[in-house]
Amino acid sequence: MVSHQRAEQPTLTDGSVTLRPHAGDASTDRSADPADLARFVVEVDGEVVGTVELRTVDQHTGELTYALDAGHRGHGWATRAVRVATDWALTEEPLGGRGFSRVQAQVDVTAESALRVATRSGLRREGLKRVAPGTGERPETEEYVVLARLASDPPLSEPGAFRSLLNSFLPRKRAISQMLIRDESGRVLCCQLTYKQDWDLPGGVVEVGESPQLAVSREVTEELALSIPAGPLVLTDWLPPWGGWDDALCLVFDGGVVPAAITEQIVPQAREIRTAEFLTPEQVAARCADFTARRIAAALANLGSGPAYTESGMG
Repeated sequence: MVSHQRAEQPTLTDGSVTLRPHAGDASTDRSADPADLARFVVEVDGEVVGTVELRTVDQHTGELTYALDAGHRGHGWATRAVRVATDWALTEEPLGGRGFSRVQAQVDVTAESALRVATRSGLRREGLKRVAPGTGERPETEEYVVLARLASDPPLSEPGAFRSLLNSFLPRKRAISQMLIRDESGRVLCCQLTYKQDWDLPGGVVEVGESPQLAVSREVTEELALSIPAGPLVLTDWLPPWGGWDDALCLVFDGGVVPAAITEQIVPQAREIRTAEFLTPEQVAARCADFTARRIAAALANLGSGPAYTESGMG
């Protein structure tokens, strides 16, 4: 931790809430050097309603903690207080601020109200920080959401900044693209994977910013060394959380009918693919997981009918 000799801590206000230097010794960070800790009481109409603290992490970074007293929540005062403190922390020192380039907060993943305060005050969600049980600042907490605002971030009044803020915490769902490739006899090309026992359709996870239709052709090329353009979307199958995976959307695209001899051209990507074969419906049922077999059956049944929707292969 870097200590700094600083000017006297100011009183801050946005006209509705006022942050005054805290005169007591009730800091949430007992180990902090006083020079590295700015502590405020939050006042509304002359009444103390909560506290905000700003701890110096290093010369570029400050970390916020905040709390409102019971009976004073739900009025937006915490959001205003955190925003005022953040603005001050990011203001250059010659102008009376702390001169940080980054202000962050680490919030218990279950503390929904504290998370709302952080995001509404302009801190973007960056990810999860895990700690071993009993080793964190709060022993009962094992996961923290890390949020931050940078001095270079545009003002929240700008539309692009507000969209970026929303984008940082709105749900994101994994997308998987697969290709339904058949031979002349109606068998389906499936892959035996290295990381699980079940067989599956060729394909994989769609990269960030990538077209799902282009992604599946890329995966088929990378995993099997086959150049097969993806045709129309045949099926959208929602996959519920399972075996340590979050839920996902599986998009099955039509790969058309190809000669059975195309398997002689396959060069499996050794890291992920053991082999690939055309399978009959009976072989699909025997080698694939039940939800995969249902997805393949649903996709085959829907060929030529426009995109369909299933959940775990069931309509």
